[in-house]
Amino acid sequence: MLIRSLCLLVVFQFAFVASYAQEPIQLPPASPELVSIFNGEDLTAWDGDPRFWSVRDGVIRGETTEENRSPGNTFLVWEGGKTTDFELRLSFRLTASNNSGIQYRSQRLPADIAKHAWVVKGYQFEIRNEVDFPNVSGFVYDEGGKRGRMCLTGEIARWDSDAGKQVTGQLIDQESFKALFQLDDWNDAVIIARGNRMQHFLNNRLVVDFTDNDPNLALHDGVLALQLHGGAPMWVEFRDIRIKSLNDDSK
Repeated sequence: MLIRSLCLLVVFQFAFVASYAQEPIQLPPASPELVSIFNGEDLTAWDGDPRFWSVRDGVIRGETTEENRSPGNTFLVWEGGKTTDFELRLSFRLTASNNSGIQYRSQRLPADIAKHAWVVKGYQFEIRNEVDFPNVSGFVYDEGGKRGRMCLTGEIARWDSDAGKQVTGQLIDQESFKALFQLDDWNDAVIIARGNRMQHFLNNRLVVDFTDNDPNLALHDGVLALQLHGGAPMWVEFRDIRIKSLNDDSK
């Protein structure tokens, strides 16, 4: 009887932990110190290939067509500062024919070693107009690097120099993501990065919590950029782009 009771207690505790791990973690309120870095009128402070990037109806729009294709991924780079420890908030929408992304702590490659003048590499908040795992918005991708999908949407994970990727928890499942994401409509993305830890929020819910512990590969500083993917014709739009430095924030 005692053994049976202990077994039931263990099962109950496990179920409680599993249930707790699934509880949504909500985004903190927006800070009044967030600064808008897109004026809604033109691409002042941004640099990208003018064949693909423009401002239309008050939003940034990147677009390729059958007649106007990009030679690989091309990026719109923010020239107003760097991303070290920061909080970034914006909204996006795109077609389902391709994917896009938000680059941060990234390095801009010289034109003489890249396909063109607007290429970056580094951490990416993946953007997709899909709801079926794992091809959904939010995961951490190593753009231009060798680690690929470093932390999938829904994961709490770390990357160690000796063991590589280690998943330690779950933040959201397939059905919850389908209810969270707005297909063919605007979605809100937030990136909060402090030290080696990066958190990705989607529509106010935490969907990625990633810590990069590899001293040789972790990125601590770099540019912010928006991606327009090469390949199939597509368009992507961004608006309400705001950023705050957390370099002097002890919280």
